[in-house]
Amino acid sequence: MTAIQAKRLAIVTTIALLFFIVWYFNLTEYLTLEYIKMKQDAFRMLHQDHMFLVVGGFILIYILVTALSIPGAAIMTLAAGGLFGFWTALIAVSFASTIGATLACFVSRYILKDWVQKSFGSKIKKIDDGIKKEGAFYLFTVRLVPIFPFFAVNLVMGITSLPLHTFFWVSQLGMLPGTAVFVNAGKQLATINDVADVLQPVHLISFALLGIFPLIAKFLLKFIRKIKESN
Repeated sequence: MTAIQAKRLAIVTTIALLFFIVWYFNLTEYLTLEYIKMKQDAFRMLHQDHMFLVVGGFILIYILVTALSIPGAAIMTLAAGGLFGFWTALIAVSFASTIGATLACFVSRYILKDWVQKSFGSKIKKIDDGIKKEGAFYLFTVRLVPIFPFFAVNLVMGITSLPLHTFFWVSQLGMLPGTAVFVNAGKQLATINDVADVLQPVHLISFALLGIFPLIAKFLLKFIRKIKESN
């Protein structure tokens, strides 16, 4: 067995072990809005007593969730807004989601290339064509306006020629506006204890932004594209 094969086997074994742990202990049940709402007071007290430990643990779990493409990242983003406040949550989620996405891209590129090509053949062609035509700007477009599922972009980008460092910074920049909208929505969601609370203007505005963000993103993208074409 060569050194490269040994490294690939180690990565595959680690991923399989992590998936087994998630499945065996049914850890995804903790990544639901109902569970987080139920435990938010306990989480808040723990955060007050051990702020750095809780934020660090959250970042690590978020990285694992996104790297393994486990459903629950959106719920964790909402929870971060309610638990940490806007700016801490924005920074934590922004870096954690980008690191996790980059790890998923790395695994796809060096381990799962054949499987990804087989599973996402039609999507791969569209993204490959976009990368060849517009390069990193195409990834920025996909990140800003979620045309494809988050996990699919991570996996499919792994079999393109886009450098990982470019994937990292473009993903972080492209996902930042959407992350901000979700974090803000989570911050408002944490203050809702009664149905009547939903009707407060600050909550209505926050959830309206959550709903119309794709339209705002498309408008912003058109504006950026016009500037790009004029230069």
